Amino acid sequence: MDWKIIHIDETDSTNRWLKDKAQEVEALGFRPRSIRVQGSNPKGSGDIVVWADFQTSGRGCGTNRWESERGKNLLFSILLHPTEVAATKQFWISMAVSLAICEALGQYIGDLSIKWPNDIYWRNGKICGILIENTLKGNTIKDSIIGVGLNVNQRTFHSNAPNPVSLWQIAGQETDREQLLNGILEALDKLMAPANLPHLGEDYRKMLYRRTGFHPYADKDGAFMAEMVGVEDDGHLVLRNEEGQERRYAFKEVQFIM
Repeated sequence: MDWKIIHIDETDSTNRWLKDKAQEVEALGFRPRSIRVQGSNPKGSGDIVVWADFQTSGRGCGTNRWESERGKNLLFSILLHPTEVAATKQFWISMAVSLAICEALGQYIGDLSIKWPNDIYWRNGKICGILIENTLKGNTIKDSIIGVGLNVNQRTFHSNAPNPVSLWQIAGQETDREQLLNGILEALDKLMAPANLPHLGEDYRKMLYRRTGFHPYADKDGAFMAEMVGVEDDGHLVLRNEEGQERRYAFKEVQFIM
């Protein structure tokens, strides 16, 4: 793929940088990817990626903030302009990105999983967070900005986040951030190919954190034990409690008790 990769020293958020700078970058002749979920070749030229050494206001989901020491981690965003992708199919973007990061990290470490919907875990520690912001036009996706915070070379964490872990803490050595980014983009290219799209759901479910056994969760009614039945094509998580009752959850409707 002909990726347009932009490296910057500092920004408040790489997602917001892309929102503000996309038209300026495209004016230079680099156009984001046009994608069809079925029946066409998604490969184009000029896919836009921006990565930064530091974010002053790195975001997670909701009001969460992403702790990252300057120059130590991989903080990047990708801008996509999907074509004729139904809003009901948008979860495939989350699956593809999650799997691409796991594949690239798998060249360095094992014991990786995806905590629904798209946190990347090493054992019980969070090594990567993904924030996807889709803009809808009618019943299709107009724009998609994928923000990634990946803990690479940071040795200690000081925030109140419950379980951060870095590649350095696991492997005990420095990792070239740009090389890792290239590995992620190569994996994403492969996963986004039309022939591979039908397999995303199956591959994603095989990588799920807590995919077997009973574990503690909590919803609006309180804590409970449940096993994972699976994740539906639209991204809903299905759990089965100890009484055999199945519950279906959208994002933020259930919490994993760690």
